[in-house]
Order: sequence, then structure tokens, then C-alpha cells
Amino acid sequence: MFQGLADRLEAAFGDLRRKAKLTEADVTAALRELRLALLEADVALPVVKALMARVRDAAVGAELVKKISADQLVVKIVHDELVKTLGETVEPLAQASAPPTTFLMVGLQGSGKTTTSAKLGLKVKREKQRALLASLDTRRPAAQEQLRLLGVQTGVATLPIVPGETPLEIARRAQTMARLEGYDVLILDSAGRLSIDETLMGELCQVRDLTKPDETLLVADAMTGQDAVTTAQIFEAQIGLTGLVLTRVDGDARGGAALSMRAVTGKPIKLLGLGEKMDALEAFHPTRIASRILGMGDVVSLVEKAQELQAEGEAERLEKRLSKGQFDLNDLADQMRKISKLGGIGGLMSMMPGMGGMKKQLQAAKDQINDKVVARQLAMISSMTPQERTRPEIIKAKRKQRIAAGSGTKVQDLNKLLKQYQGMAKMMKQIGKQGRRGSPPQLPSDLDVGDLSQLGDLKGLGGSLPKGLPFKR
Repeated sequence: MFQGLADRLEAAFGDLRRKAKLTEADVTAALRELRLALLEADVALPVVKALMARVRDAAVGAELVKKISADQLVVKIVHDELVKTLGETVEPLAQASAPPTTFLMVGLQGSGKTTTSAKLGLKVKREKQRALLASLDTRRPAAQEQLRLLGVQTGVATLPIVPGETPLEIARRAQTMARLEGYDVLILDSAGRLSIDETLMGELCQVRDLTKPDETLLVADAMTGQDAVTTAQIFEAQIGLTGLVLTRVDGDARGGAALSMRAVTGKPIKLLGLGEKMDALEAFHPTRIASRILGMGDVVSLVEKAQELQAEGEAERLEKRLSKGQFDLNDLADQMRKISKLGGIGGLMSMMPGMGGMKKQLQAAKDQINDKVVARQLAMISSMTPQERTRPEIIKAKRKQRIAAGSGTKVQDLNKLLKQYQGMAKMMKQIGKQGRRGSPPQLPSDLDVGDLSQLGDLKGLGGSLPKGLPFKR
């Protein structure tokens, strides 16, 4: 979502390089570009003006520290002010003193309320709590059935559907069931409308007064830009909000809603919806988002995602195999699947410092970075026999034809995969040897840079890695 804004900001700061001291003229020129970038990103004008004033006051006349360039200093100042705009601390979801904790999800129709409710239920479940989902939407056809099916998909309990009940009756029954059956969290998915009207607000006020929710969360589509800010203001004025949830953050939205909503409404953004998958919901971290906007990456979030995917004992198993120089197609497929769960190559690179521009270069030069290619490669590996996956050297002409036909690919695609595997296997073998000798591993000189796209964990690799990556050289 923030890639366009990040590109503009990078260009704005580029002219500040090689400056010994920041003059008012330098800052004015950079802020002009910054202001245009923010406005094009659909950030509200009052928010832009306030941010520009704070950055100017902090930057004009600032002395440069040794080894810190002018552009780096301004980036630091802008980063700090972005954090203030987004909210300086992470705002966790409320917890009731006595269960169940009640979350009331509100928003316009099409904002993603129902899907977000199910995602939140799964998030609660993974935190070792019991969640109950209940749909209050009696107007939209099959809305209650949609939530029930999402509950089945995520393994989260849903309130049984009783035809003919009003939203208030459903909410009352949901509270009773949650309390009597010992649920920790009750998530109420309210009805939405194509636009705000008195009927919608009246219904929500009644549900709010009955259930007294611990959190009233507005679910807003990040793609709607300033309309999302206007919607948030109206809901806050008439219903009262405790937090915001932005959906479709993984799309091509310009990012202005995230910067504007917190400043305009005064309510914290608590959650971000990052994709269609049910586990694509994460807490909003102002510092990390500010870093990603400025092209500084988000290694912490990347590590946290990787840790969630790492099964107990799996790291030790892989380490033992690599120490013996063992790396087969099963290991390669496992790494590919992990990268897909981390958001694919694009999502992985967006969290790495300095990879914004490099991603475009690599995609233009190496088709291995393409996530669709990774999916085809996984299909080819799945079409192999267990023996072929552990002993790729036995895959000759007839086997190649069978594997290609079974995976819907061409023999040339399979040859490319096997060549890529051979390069990685050679690298892993060398890493294993050097690890046993206690020397730092080095990348093979003939390693194809595209091979790096398939690694689940690049940390610790030396050699000629691109400047800016957070790995030891």
C-alpha cells in the first residue's frame, strides 16, 4: 500500500545528499516534494500541514552528526513525525475484567467486516482463547451463512442461525451463549449499508447500548482513501469508536487513509488486514509502518512471521541436514512454501531495508522472483515420486516428460528448476563444510542471484549481497 509514497519520499530526500548542513532552502525544497507526495497519497490536507510544520521546525538548522548525511537526518526527523501522526504506541485490543470480552464490528457494506470478524476470531483462537462469532446482519442475503462458513473454515464457533430474529435478539442470545458456555471473546458482526443512514445508526446504537462492547471497531477499506476518513468521523460522532481496522492494505491503495484516520479521529488503528487468507490480520505497529513508508523495511515483523511458521524442532532438523551438506527437493519445496506464507517474494522484499528499488531490478532480470513461477515449481516437485525428490540426479528424459505432463508445465521449466536446485545444493554443501570448519560461509561465485529468491532464511550468508540488506557480510 505504501510503495508509491515510499518511492516519492526516496526521490524527495535524494537531493539532500552531500550537504554539510541543512539550510532553510534545502529543507523547503525537500518539504515541497514531501508535501506533494503526501497529498498524492490522499493524506488529509490538515494532517499534511501539521506534519510539514513539525518537520520544518526540527530540520532547519540541524547540525549533521559525523557519518550521518543530510538526507539520513531528514529521514530520521520525518520518521519520528510519522510515528507521532500514526500514534506512538501499539494499542492492544481491550480485555474485559470478566469474560466474555465483546468486540462490536461496524462499518459500511463491502468494507470487509465479515471476513475481518472471522480473521479476528482465528487470531483470538491462536492466542489460546475461545471465541464466538455472531452475525447481526439480517438484511444482506446469506450474510449469516457467510460468517458460519468462515467459522467452519477457521475452526471458530459461530452462533446458531435462527431465522426471523432481529439484530437485538441475536445480540442478546449471543451474549447469553458466550457467558453460559465459557467463551473468552464474543465478536459481533453488525450489518452495513452502502452509505450511512439513520436506520443503520439507530440499529447500531441499540446494539451498543445492549451489549456494552469493550471494543467498537470500525472496519474501513484502505482503498477508499479520504472517504474512509469521513466515514470514521461520522461513526465516531454517532456511535463512538475505540479503534480502527484497515482492510485491503496489501492492495494498491495510496496509504493516505492510514496517515489521516488516526490524526483526524484521534482513535488508534489497531489491526491491518493484509490479504485474503484468514491468517492475514496483524497488529498495527506505528514505528514499523513508518519505517516501511520510508523504505527502511520491517525486519521485526518479518522475523515474527517466520517464527510463527517455524515448527518446534524443525530448525534443528534443517540445521543438522545442512551441516552434513544435505539439501534435497523436499527442503527446497519447504522453503518455497514458507516464503509463500510470509506473503510471497513481494511481501518478503517489502519488509527488507533497501529492497524497494532492487525488487524492480530483480523482477526485470530474473523471472525466478515471480510468485507464479514459484507455484509452478511447487507443482513440478509435487509431481515427482518420493525417490525423485530425494535423489534428483535420477531424473532423466522419460521422467522429465512424465513430471512436466503431470504438473502442466514444460520440460524446459523442469530443467530450469533442476538447474536452480543444483546451484542451491552446491551452496548448501559449501555452507555445511565451512560451518564445520568454523569459518564464515561465503556464497559461491557462480551462484545465480535468482536462487536467493527461494531461500527461507538468508541470515548469516556472506559474499556479495546487495547493499542495505540486514545480513552479515
